[in-house]
Amino acid sequence: MYSLTDIAGLSGVASAGAAASLTLPGIARLSKRRLALLQVAVFIVMLIPFSDISLAAYLRGASGDLSMTTLMFIGCAFFRFYFDEEKNSVMQRQTLLILIALTALLLYPLSLGLTNYDPYRLGYGDTLFFAMLLITVLVAWVWKYHLIASCISLATLAWSIGWYESSNIWDYLIDPWVAVYALSVSMLRWIKLILQYVKSFQPNL
Repeated sequence: MYSLTDIAGLSGVASAGAAASLTLPGIARLSKRRLALLQVAVFIVMLIPFSDISLAAYLRGASGDLSMTTLMFIGCAFFRFYFDEEKNSVMQRQTLLILIALTALLLYPLSLGLTNYDPYRLGYGDTLFFAMLLITVLVAWVWKYHLIASCISLATLAWSIGWYESSNIWDYLIDPWVAVYALSVSMLRWIKLILQYVKSFQPNL
């Protein structure tokens, strides 16, 4: 019998599998109805046990639970595919990726012993850390960066009700998969900007 935390974790991984189906060749030629049926089918198949373990459970064992931020990106992927995306949404997503990349560069090296300071311990209920999260949410909301505010708020809510087995809010805010994705996208953007900058100084032939 699965516990609530198991169901939450497995559902998150299955949702990621459904979102991954958007990258299949020729997927854009499908009608929205057929695409929705395909994603529902992928979601269900990933939860069906084969030899006492489902594909979602296998992937969850290898990757761990997905953070609320990753789930928000999955939701954004679904939204972009079914609805027209506003320009403001693109900017908010890019800003969130930069914030995730910077957080990952600080969190993971320090937590793995680069220094004697371990920021991961703050996620167990440090008052000052949670106050900083609250301030970040308020500033993001005032500046209309609603995606950032939603990610932090959703992660805090999930942590408070014990959505996953982890009792550390960092695991709800960020995970290695979204960190790698954010770092990769940010790095590619910087490389592209540098190449454009260098190209602008080349003399016209």
